Amino acid sequence: MADQPELTVENRERIQAVASSFGPSGRSLMEPGRVLVGEGRLIKLCKRRPQPRSFFLFNDILVYGSIVMGGRWNKKQQIIRLEEVEQEDLEDSALMCNQWLLKTPRKSFYVAAASAEEKQAWMEHIENCRNLKLQSLGRPVNVQPVFAATWIPDHASAICMRCSSRFTVTHRRHHCRCCGFIVCNSCSKARVVLKNISNKPVRVCGLCKTGLENKDKMKTPSKQQNYRKQKEHDWKTNSLEDTPEYEASSDEESEEQDDDSKPTMWFNDSEYCYLNPEHTLPVLSSGHMTTLHSI
Repeated sequence: MADQPELTVENRERIQAVASSFGPSGRSLMEPGRVLVGEGRLIKLCKRRPQPRSFFLFNDILVYGSIVMGGRWNKKQQIIRLEEVEQEDLEDSALMCNQWLLKTPRKSFYVAAASAEEKQAWMEHIENCRNLKLQSLGRPVNVQPVFAATWIPDHASAICMRCSSRFTVTHRRHHCRCCGFIVCNSCSKARVVLKNISNKPVRVCGLCKTGLENKDKMKTPSKQQNYRKQKEHDWKTNSLEDTPEYEASSDEESEEQDDDSKPTMWFNDSEYCYLNPEHTLPVLSSGHMTTLHSI
């Protein structure tokens, strides 16, 4: 076993395999000291419905993306720094079992594993890697950044959560980036810079804009917060079909259906088995190909 696993050929091949799975559009994942800890598929609650996503846990970042071509490739690579992550354990709901919440400053979302054991393994590995990363940076593990609001899924409401107007094909859903509420265009015309999310102005509802201007956001429990908690409880305990006249959000992300499941794999520095051997080959071959064998 090597003293520095990040320098081993096996680990470099692992990282290259993950990076190559995203094709030319993916960012390079090769960094000094970076180690691939594990990979697998989790269900991510998207704005419209739960969708399978490929997740790759490194010792310093969490990478995930959409699944295409039956799982042979991934796209829409997303990278989260582990020092910014906080997890919240959740009970099972009618929509997703074995779920928990991943919170980050830029985006917060719900994920679910195939089993309770797999959920526990993911949460423990993420937490361990996060704590080690914070220690390496000399930061306390209990300091919490400002997290992005979790978007309430489209199916949670058939009406605007501000003016109560009913959504239709032309009267579309939007999300306030500050509170995560489902709102219509008229109630979310304001644009505000939320530094933890973007340096550019983002869509917020009128109530949040007023609260931000008055610097009263999140000071005390409010009717807005209580209303949000009730709405979250409602959509967690009801199925998608329970919502009448469902129309997708106008800022809906594209989603690919892929029901194939693969077990999560956790690695150490001495063993690894490629889920997708073709990803070890260069994305753009320059006249030669190198074959890498599974260990």
